Amino acid sequence: MTEPLTSAAHAKVNLFLRVLSREADGYHGIETLFCRITLSDTLIAQRTDARGVVLEVEGGDTGPTDKNLAVRAARTVLDATGNRFGVHLALTKRIPVGAGLGGGSADAAAALSLVNRLAGNAIPPAELLHHAAMLGADVPFCLSGASLALAWAHGERMLALRALPAAPVLLLTPPAQVSTAEAYGWLDAARGAGHRRGAVSLDPTALAGWSDVARMAGNDFESVVFGRLPPVREAFEAMARTHPLLCRMSGSGSTVVSVYRNERDRDEARMTLGRKYGVLTPAGTA
Repeated sequence: MTEPLTSAAHAKVNLFLRVLSREADGYHGIETLFCRITLSDTLIAQRTDARGVVLEVEGGDTGPTDKNLAVRAARTVLDATGNRFGVHLALTKRIPVGAGLGGGSADAAAALSLVNRLAGNAIPPAELLHHAAMLGADVPFCLSGASLALAWAHGERMLALRALPAAPVLLLTPPAQVSTAEAYGWLDAARGAGHRRGAVSLDPTALAGWSDVARMAGNDFESVVFGRLPPVREAFEAMARTHPLLCRMSGSGSTVVSVYRNERDRDEARMTLGRKYGVLTPAGTA
């Protein structure tokens, strides 16, 4: 066994998220602004003489091992490099599961990077990014290391942007999980056949400050998720009343993210909200 490698797997939030029409393959195009935050899982990867991938998880239930994105990512690298060794993964979860924060995607990106390092960086960056896109829509952004990126298509086409000014963040995760597949189904049902979004012009220079981003902020999943899961709607409304710079549901939910002018405003919001609407997690942009 070699010395273990460790990586922080940072969560992401969607500062805006537009879902485009459903494509022939059943997937949807999106337009989104990804932002990395300081909340992170920790992944440790160690090379072993045994074949295959072993996963140990602390701090959260990530479901069956075979479906775990970090395991799938590790196997992807092993298969691509000839399965010359095995890998032991130790994952410490801090990012809530099923909350729209890309925790599984962040873990997968960390596993791709670490296992590739264990393999002597045998897979070049462009190819590794291709593998990331095959694993999930958020994985390429998590692998890129960018702080902020405008993404489109299925999330794998990205334009990295200059990071927004550092700002305090408050996450509110209500007692409800949202299945991304179900959320897309709800949206399709609400829109009906033949729905298409209107034209939009996205100017990167208009994404340089929080006030500009706040004016563009929106999430197409909010209306359908709020209608079916009242705890998520109540969490959003409570967060919005704390007067943040920006308040949105992240991804397909259920976590609501707010950005504040300063830590005092964020801490006052945290005290005001208490424990009534769910779990509060302070963070920052990264």
